[in-house]
Amino acid sequence: MSVLNIARLGHPILREIAKPVDLEALTAPGDNNELQQLIDDMIDTMRDEGGVGIAAPQVARSLQIVIVEYQQNERYPSQDDIPLTVYVNPVITHSGKETASFWEGCLSLKDLRGLVTRPREVTVEAYSRDGKKMVVEAKGFLAVVLQHEIDHLLGKVFLDRMTDLTQLAWAEEWQTYWTEKDSAQNPEAI
Repeated sequence: MSVLNIARLGHPILREIAKPVDLEALTAPGDNNELQQLIDDMIDTMRDEGGVGIAAPQVARSLQIVIVEYQQNERYPSQDDIPLTVYVNPVITHSGKETASFWEGCLSLKDLRGLVTRPREVTVEAYSRDGKKMVVEAKGFLAVVLQHEIDHLLGKVFLDRMTDLTQLAWAEEWQTYWTEKDSAQNPEAI
């Protein structure tokens, strides 16, 4: 396993629609399965970078793979844990009508935070890393993380979802000037 380089904003792959994963190749037996190795490397990279999620385009691979995990990450101290989960060929099949605004960050836009409004609830259909069909009813923080990562598979970054660029800040300034204000107004800010 190894840590991969993160594609930063400006890398063309972040603006491309990712290719679906061939499920037969994903589940092919053997120790040299390149897709399984990529998943392991993405997990290592996400953890090394202190991320909550990562999508294959962020490591310069045009594939529909998303990984999420959250356990007591200092970036989002008030959020519930999310177990390590791999989503292959994920699709949002339903979005709730109720929305919430969250301060999002991104490994590909290191040190930036932006206020993004998204549906509070989504249903995601995908396959696990072993090729089993999954349907996930996500709410709150997990819903935001999944929408953010699936956006990467569609060639989008959180900046594309922002409606007010005055709500964009460097992480240090966000921490200094926005977190207390937002905690009082929006206890769900991430």
